[in-house]
Formats: sequence, C-alpha cells, structure tokens
Amino acid sequence: MSMDQTPSAAASGNRKRNMVRVALVFAIAALAVVLHWAFVGRFRETTDNAYVGGNLVQIAPQVAGSVSAVLVDDTDYVKAGQPLVKLDDADARVALLAAEAALADAVRGTRGLYLGESQSRAQVEQRRADVERLRHQAEQAAIALRQARDEFARREQLQRDHFISPEALQAARTTLQAAQAAQLAAQSAVSEAESGLEQARDQKATAVALVDNTSLEAHPRVAAAAAKVREAWLALARTTIVAPVSGHVAKRTVQVGARVAAGTPLMTLVPPDQLWVDANFKETELANVRIGQPVTLKSDLYGSATEYEGRVVGLSSGTGGVFSVLPAQNASGNWIKIVQRIPVRIALKADELAAHPLRVGLSMRASIDTHGRDGAVLANADRPATHQETDVFAMQAREADTRIARIIAANRASEARK
Repeated sequence: MSMDQTPSAAASGNRKRNMVRVALVFAIAALAVVLHWAFVGRFRETTDNAYVGGNLVQIAPQVAGSVSAVLVDDTDYVKAGQPLVKLDDADARVALLAAEAALADAVRGTRGLYLGESQSRAQVEQRRADVERLRHQAEQAAIALRQARDEFARREQLQRDHFISPEALQAARTTLQAAQAAQLAAQSAVSEAESGLEQARDQKATAVALVDNTSLEAHPRVAAAAAKVREAWLALARTTIVAPVSGHVAKRTVQVGARVAAGTPLMTLVPPDQLWVDANFKETELANVRIGQPVTLKSDLYGSATEYEGRVVGLSSGTGGVFSVLPAQNASGNWIKIVQRIPVRIALKADELAAHPLRVGLSMRASIDTHGRDGAVLANADRPATHQETDVFAMQAREADTRIARIIAANRASEARK
C-alpha cells in the first residue's frame, strides 16, 4: 500500500463513522418522537385560542335620582357592601317619615280595636248579668201577682159573705192592680235587657271580627302600614348604590349631577377570584376530551415560566359560530367547509390566581391531558360552586324590619309609660 492511499482510506472510514453517528442520532430522535407521541403526545390536546373569562357584574341603580357623589373610580378595588354612588335622597327621606307616621297611627288605631274588643266582651257580660237580674225580679213580680190574686179572691168571697167591708175589698183590688203593673213592667224590662244583650253580642262579633286570629304586628292595618315603611326605607337605602360583590371597578360612566333612571349602567365590577378560561378547540380535537381532565395553562402575561393547573368543568353545547350575532349560513351555493371550534370551560385554582392574578380577556395557551376518559362529555349535573349570590340587598331588608319593629314597640308601649 502506498503512502498517499492511507489518509484517503482513513478519511473514508471517518465519514462512514460520522454518517453512522448522524443516522443513529436521527434514529434516536425519531424513536424519542414516536415514544413521546405514543405515551404523551397522543394524550394531549393543545390550543392557543384560549382566553380568560370572568363574571362582569353590572352596577345599576334600582331607583331613579340625581347623582350627588361618585365614590370610586376605574381600577379601584371595592369590597361587598361598600358604597359606590350616592343619589339625592331628600324625597326618599320625606316619604320615609310619612310612612313611619302612618305606621305609628295604624298601631295606635289597631290598639283601639283590641281595646274595643275587650270592652265589647265586658259589655256582653254586663248585659247578661242585667238580664239575669231582671228575670229574677220578673219572677218575684209574678209571685207577688199570684199572691195578690189569691188575696183578692179570698177577700172577694169574704165581702160576698159580708165578713169584710167594701173598702177592704177595694184595697185588695188596688194591690192586685199594682202587682199586675209591676209584673208587666218587669217583663218589659226583661225584654229590653234581652234586646240590649243581643245588641251587645252583635257589637262584640263586629269587634272580634276586626282582631280575630291575629296579633297586633300581623294585623292587616299594621301590616299594610309596615309594608309602606319597608318600601320607603328600601327606596331611601337604594339611593346609596353599594357593591354586591368584591372586585375591581371597570367602565365607570357615571358622573356627578347626572340624572339616572333605574337600570342605567353606571360601572362594572370584575371579581378577581371568579375567573376561568374558555379554550376554543377544533371539533377534530375533542373526541377524547372529558369533564374533569387536568389542564396545563400558560399566560402571555407571565410567560412560559408560570404555569396554571386547571380542570375541565364543561364543554359548550354549540360551536362559537352558532351563538354569534350573525351565524354562518352554510346552505348556499358557495359553501366552503370550515373546521368549527367548540369552547371548553376550564376552572382555575384560587391560590394560583391569588399568586398570579389574571385579567378578563387575556390570552392563554391550554393543554389538556386526556389520559383519564371516564368523565362525561357534557355536564349532567349542577355544579354548586358556580352559584353566585350576595346578601347585601337582604341586609337592607333586615334593617327595614328592625326599624318597623322599633316603631311598633314604641307605639305599643306608649300608653303604659303614661
């Protein structure tokens, strides 16, 4: 072998080894890709067509009025029950004073009804006693009349036999006539007393009908007046517009001095702890997506270094195009098939939201792990965690009830203080 052929053979051997190494690297890479797809990739559905959603609580007055104060501005954080806007309350205060006065008058008048009912019962008992007394007197008069008749008959026989004088007979006749008159008077008194008893019973029935089976607080007159007070109090309380939930203020449009009607949007509250992600997957990607599957999410705001752990809580019942303002009309001659997208609702963890707050409308990248496929495709039960409620307005009603109870108690006890 010559000296010039030795380097050429060595170089050829090096190239072969390098080619083998490169081929081996590509083979390993291909195998890694296949293994990744087999064990991971085919169980992942990913999209960057995902956005943060949340509850947008619209703030609007429940009564009309002129704005006297605006207490918050955009980006402010407010707590549930915190005043946001105040309306002029002069008219509402006057209406409340009038309603409270009417309630006090109704309580006092109703007390008179209960007093009249008690008096009517006492009157009936008095009339009944009078009837019994007069009946006894009538019986005594009847006895006296029988005695007078017997005496007159006896003396009449004696005078006929000339044992007594005519004057003695006349005296017996006079006594008999007096006994007859007394008996008639007693019977008339009994009839009059019985008539008075019936009249007292009718009065008692009328008085009882006005208060029967009810208490002073539940009496219709008091209840109607209390309803007016409650209505006036709520109208006054609603002149101060409060936050129904805690959140950040957005889209404030109200200005001091503006005249607003009931239902006019004034601003929006965005609760930072009531956020989720709506990921719009292609219809061809959802065959293995189930409720309850874990989701990994990344936000464009924080970058790929920050990940959120979510969970699929629901799939929409229709594609995004179905619910658009102008849905597509596919029954046309120029129809072109377009792959539809279906929104998937993904819940976020509260602690992760607290550590890295999101805003409504931010872009997200969502990747669903579809290994577990035991969940439902569509929700078949209610999720109690999605219910929203506030007790701010109920607290206003309770304050009205407390005010009503105080007015009733003050006017019920006013006579006892005298």
